[in-house]
Amino acid sequence: MDTGIKGRVAVVAASSKGLGYAIAHGLGAEGCRVVVSARTERDVRAGAERIAAETGAQTEPVVADVSAPGDCERLIARAAERFGGVDILVTNTGGPPAGRFGEMGDDQWAVGFESTLMNVVRLVRGAVPHMQRNGWGRIVNVTSLSARQPIEGLLLSNAFRAAVHGLAKTLSRELAPDGILVNNVCPGMHETDRLRHLAEIRGREAGISTEAALGRLAEAIPLKRLGRPEELAAAAVFLCSERASFITGQSIIVDGGASGFLS
Repeated sequence: MDTGIKGRVAVVAASSKGLGYAIAHGLGAEGCRVVVSARTERDVRAGAERIAAETGAQTEPVVADVSAPGDCERLIARAAERFGGVDILVTNTGGPPAGRFGEMGDDQWAVGFESTLMNVVRLVRGAVPHMQRNGWGRIVNVTSLSARQPIEGLLLSNAFRAAVHGLAKTLSRELAPDGILVNNVCPGMHETDRLRHLAEIRGREAGISTEAALGRLAEAIPLKRLGRPEELAAAAVFLCSERASFITGQSIIVDGGASGFLS
């Protein structure tokens, strides 16, 4: 299927590894010029070079911590400087600290607010003027199944991912006249470092190994396995494409059928 986005400029936040990397790689494979970001220079350069080598895409590595206000603005500015604008924005972050209500003080809530909600606000604020000038744009937020169904032990994610969904729905209406589509992809349990961290916590609480905890998570999914990052990326790339030109304000769950079953 021709996605119709060859030559488009895509900015993918937190994209040197995991789900962000898989999406950046998928967009590169469709002919996009891709801005890759991460907090460390080694990781971001390695990710950008690998995408370029495997897809032939033009890439630009940018060191950026999206929980830092100045870094969000600098990421968008660098994309415009290198490629002349921004057509596609994929917001993404590793997620706020895991834990329950009694374990979370004001500092943890502030971290969750900055890294999970305000990074989306700032990245969108920077990218939208470029999209408005072209009368075309795609914004896809990588959130979590926790935005639709709270997950035990992920209090901050449950709260702030849902806030991103409220923001996206509002933006989808405000930006529709400008030809800008806004959607979310909601990953369930995928094979990422973030999921392994959650499994370590659950394993300690249950007195079992991390691998055993991962097995329990997989068993709770109707497909009886964890998702692969490229499976989530396929949904995100579709929402960025011309083929999704009548889809906005939606949240696509990619979870192997787990919704309503996870605990």
